[in-house]
Amino acid sequence: MPTIADFMEKNFRHFNARETLAAAKAWHEFSMDGGKVLLALAGAMSTAELGITLAQMIRAGKIHAVSSTAANLEEDIFNLIANKTYRLVPDYRDLTPEAEQQLRDAGLNRVTDTCIPEEVIATMEDEMVARWANAAKKGESYFPYEYIYGLIRDGFFDGKMQVPREHSWVIAAYEAGIPIYTPGFEDCTLGNIFTAHVVEGYIKSHSAVKPGTMQFEHLLSWYEKQSSTSPMGFFQIGGGIAGDFSICAVPCLIQDFRRKQTPLWQYFTQISDSTTSYGSYSGAVPNEKITWYKLATHCPKFMINSDASIVAPLIFQYVLEKDQEARAATAVKAATGKLTKKTTAARKKAKAAS
Repeated sequence: MPTIADFMEKNFRHFNARETLAAAKAWHEFSMDGGKVLLALAGAMSTAELGITLAQMIRAGKIHAVSSTAANLEEDIFNLIANKTYRLVPDYRDLTPEAEQQLRDAGLNRVTDTCIPEEVIATMEDEMVARWANAAKKGESYFPYEYIYGLIRDGFFDGKMQVPREHSWVIAAYEAGIPIYTPGFEDCTLGNIFTAHVVEGYIKSHSAVKPGTMQFEHLLSWYEKQSSTSPMGFFQIGGGIAGDFSICAVPCLIQDFRRKQTPLWQYFTQISDSTTSYGSYSGAVPNEKITWYKLATHCPKFMINSDASIVAPLIFQYVLEKDQEARAATAVKAATGKLTKKTTAARKKAKAAS
């Protein structure tokens, strides 16, 4: 039966399609060579339900850390427990300001063609504020993702899930034990809520949530440990802080810590709808990153100018299918080798007996 990988190899021959296939092939080869990949996740990818394929990639061991906007961290969880109450707005391009206000007054927050209901935010607020306040009272401090991992560990989502557990990339990351860095935590709904409760005095101090600089320190340690045994790759969806925060680990180690032996990122792909312009980071060509000690000069580099909600699942599926093919081929080879050894031994025994 034809696969997505077969379809891409047959049809994706030019322009962004060719670049997409090349990026997918290079990721598969990089993975087969023992490479590890950090995913930088911007845009509203969780609300786009990218978790359906992203979770599979994490579980397959193809992604080893995530640098995400805090909105993507929370919106994966929002979708997990409130998907059936979301409202689709297919004609969002035609909405008048008055229609937008009607959505607002109905407690619906629009993200392109999807509206997130306020009810799920209120549900998460009650639980998270209690945890933040308790941590602050005890003088404890945690990363944003550690609070979410605590919810998963404590069974908070059990019985509340409105989509399959397997579709949550955050749960997959928790089960895989990988870190989720969220630079700019204040730039999300839960970050806003946290700040408001600190200002109002319900949460004792801001220290309950570790700041971005502590996240960056953790990332530096993570990168040094991983890169000591494996080549490191970078797959970026969108631009902005999720990407620049995480890719800067290498130049910081080289230039600020003066650890000149630090290996650079050795695989790079970005999916973005931004075009190259004056000073744009999101649309900057990959080669610009060479000047910042971010990318190795000869590493495979790909820039795909397209919609990530279309392209990323295709790349993920290609890598997953090729990984399955490689595993199957290895199993057949191993079985053939065992059979050959068994046959050879039998022949030797028969010859000796004769």
